[in-house]
Amino acid sequence: MRSKWRMPHPATMFFLLTLVVIFLSWICDIYGMGVRLPQTGEYIRVQSLLSPEGIRWLLRHVITNFTGFAPLGMVVIAMFGVGLAQHSGFIDACIRRGLRNRQEKRKIILGVILLGLLSNVVGDAGYIILLPIAATLFHSVGLHPVAGIITAYASVSCGYSANVMLTTVDPLIARTTQEAALIGGVLQGSIGPLSNYYFMLASTFLIAGIVYWITRRSLIPSLGVYNGGTRFESYKQLSYKERRALLMAMFVGILYLVLIFCLTFTSFGILRGVNGGLIHSPFIAGILFLISLGIGLIGMTYGFSSGRYRSDGDVINALAQPMKLLGVYFVIAFFAAQMFACFEYSRLDKCLAILGANLLSSVELGALPTLVLFILFSAMINLIMVSATAKWAFMAFIFIPMFARMGISPDVTQCAFRIGDSVTNPIAPFMFYMPLVLTYMQQYDKHATYGSLLKYTWRYSFYVLIAWTLLFIFWYITHLPLGL
Repeated sequence: MRSKWRMPHPATMFFLLTLVVIFLSWICDIYGMGVRLPQTGEYIRVQSLLSPEGIRWLLRHVITNFTGFAPLGMVVIAMFGVGLAQHSGFIDACIRRGLRNRQEKRKIILGVILLGLLSNVVGDAGYIILLPIAATLFHSVGLHPVAGIITAYASVSCGYSANVMLTTVDPLIARTTQEAALIGGVLQGSIGPLSNYYFMLASTFLIAGIVYWITRRSLIPSLGVYNGGTRFESYKQLSYKERRALLMAMFVGILYLVLIFCLTFTSFGILRGVNGGLIHSPFIAGILFLISLGIGLIGMTYGFSSGRYRSDGDVINALAQPMKLLGVYFVIAFFAAQMFACFEYSRLDKCLAILGANLLSSVELGALPTLVLFILFSAMINLIMVSATAKWAFMAFIFIPMFARMGISPDVTQCAFRIGDSVTNPIAPFMFYMPLVLTYMQQYDKHATYGSLLKYTWRYSFYVLIAWTLLFIFWYITHLPLGL
């Protein structure tokens, strides 16, 4: 899969993007570019990274920019558990137990898509844990591993707002919507976490169908056959010792789940927040570690039960195994961390987003055309500012009062925002997990770059944007309830 796009190495790309951010901050500072934050009224302006203060800031924070890069610690922690489960042979045994032959491609593709769409229940864990497992699953049925990575990535990112269950983002978004509606004097009722539930439930199945169709019709044929690595014997029968080890590992996994459930949802709920809720609880804050720990315990149990592990040294070697892959990730993440930090310090993201929002708010069209424009605007802003909660923290205070004057309720405005906020995630160069995705891809294709990723993911963003917007228009015209 040698890309015809002449793109630089991912680390070089982030370095060049950093230079672009530095140059733009200098130009915008010269012209005094600034905006007023709608939620506080505070006036902010772009800060130049080429000013004496900007240069001093960059030199003081080069190391902390890297060590404080949000996905870095999460990736390392998650890879401990996944790496241990893979090294012990547990993941391989599960695949061989679940697959009878190589003809079960449809089940694998649908399974990866559904897991990706449901993964936002536990935050960003899908980006870190699901992608390498999806590559193994696709390889096990004779499909290209990179197709598994891209399919999982598109499912997690495109469908980040859609789910059949309540996610960790829903209460945060709803709280901002409620606050903006109260300040704007347009609140007609309580905006709860389930205010868009019916629409997002239907959206889950719509997005699953689109991702499956694109994967089967376009992605898999274009990638072709994977000739690297070893042939995966997915249909090889498990031995008696392997079946016994798998049973023991599953037993330990069930005990672990019961323990976490008891510590979270019973009177012994020490993993709940101080007020008894889950939004800011240790359970939500440590969900990725809890998942990684559970996977690691299952993998370790399988390793000792199957005879592959005989001492603690074997376990330590297994934990160190993923670090070989993460060596490339650390290099890419270093340059990515500098770019993200420079972008945030310069305030370019907030200024550009607020200027665009103010421009859109001055457009005088009908309610529905303006909502469609708002979806497109949110999709474009998401290319440079990917955090949903950070964007909505100021966009809500602009657009909720604006649409309220058109007779549009806050929950409809919130729903439109969440569509645009999700659809361009797969193609956003400023996505926090982009370095990790490129690292996973380079494990199977040394020539993989952002250009080769964009070559395959743009279809997912484009078609999901069209279909999801049409569903929203249908929902709006028919006056169906968005949620509870």
